[in-house]
Amino acid sequence: MDLTDSRGKPHLSGKVIAAAVILVICILALFQSSTNNAAMFSRHELGVTHVLVTGGAGYIGSHAALRLLKYSYRVTIVDNLSRGNLGAVKVLQKLYPEPGRLQFIYADLGDAKVVNKIFAENAFDAVMHFAAVAYVGESTLEPLRYYHNITSNTLVVLEAMAAHNVKTLIYSSTCATYGEPDKMPITEVTPQAPINPYGKAKKMAEDIIIDFSKTNDMAVMILRYFNVIGSDPDGRLGEAPRPELREHGRISGACFDAARGIIPGLKVRGTDYKTADGTCIRDYIDVTDLVDAHVKALAHAKRGKVGIYNVGTGKGRSVKEFVEACKKATGVDIKVEFLSRRPGDYAEVYSDPSKIYREMNWSAQFTDLEESLRIAWRWQKSHKNGYNG
Repeated sequence: MDLTDSRGKPHLSGKVIAAAVILVICILALFQSSTNNAAMFSRHELGVTHVLVTGGAGYIGSHAALRLLKYSYRVTIVDNLSRGNLGAVKVLQKLYPEPGRLQFIYADLGDAKVVNKIFAENAFDAVMHFAAVAYVGESTLEPLRYYHNITSNTLVVLEAMAAHNVKTLIYSSTCATYGEPDKMPITEVTPQAPINPYGKAKKMAEDIIIDFSKTNDMAVMILRYFNVIGSDPDGRLGEAPRPELREHGRISGACFDAARGIIPGLKVRGTDYKTADGTCIRDYIDVTDLVDAHVKALAHAKRGKVGIYNVGTGKGRSVKEFVEACKKATGVDIKVEFLSRRPGDYAEVYSDPSKIYREMNWSAQFTDLEESLRIAWRWQKSHKNGYNG
């Protein structure tokens, strides 16, 4: 018996030691892989453009990240997930799992120390700055939040870019900076006179960027875009606002919520505007076209130059027209309730996109409103709980 025991113990000990060695090797391998991956983001590589996408977990930012990854850019997403979706990031990670392609950093751009650390640890070649709260109605209720989140946070990003010699910025701006011009369509030289805190905060950020660019040789592209709709044609990404934000959100989201029965019907605010049918007129740009404009802007950015471009279709559609298109796209006879105007809204806004076509050969391709809504509706139906299923 003693002989049997004395032979079994060394045998068992050997298995334990072997298992421990294998475990250590696996941990070291994982650590080395993680270290190597981090190292790839921390150094510049010839032929590789590393883009920081702020707000990259959001609706537009995630679509932009997808397009950048498709075109072989290296992407770092920074997002505090206050408006974005981690599910969108997971979709991107699953599509592009290779080392050195995509990393996600959970951080708030309002924390200057954290932002500076991110820039110190990563070799960025360019910044696409999407991160922002972006609802007109909400901005009239919480103006200080908008000035802090948009204007102040943009200043933090610029300071980090300056400190770490990052020279290219693609800035996500808005037609809300124009306010309600006397003439349509809106061109890039239309006077900026925003009438709500969202538009004012964006214009202040633009002014800061332009003033700062005069002191160095930055390459800056400011894209003022109009009302964004649609989703990824291949069904990988979509729009999934938080339930508590639906009241302030895009009309497309409200239409889909009404079509799905999440809300009893659609509330149209304002029927007494000086337009053909009394409802607001807007220029609806598909998100696929919009992110194409961002990637082209990145390719055309030049040191010492500031490019400012409208990104729209050049055609205005009324809210009533939009609702009818949504009814056709969803196949649901959505109930509509007409209410008084929403504070901070304007009657008519649509773009003249000729400059961006002339200088970057960009024009909107997804201009069929009903088709854009049909694509987005397909994603909504297959993601009834957003990115959670």
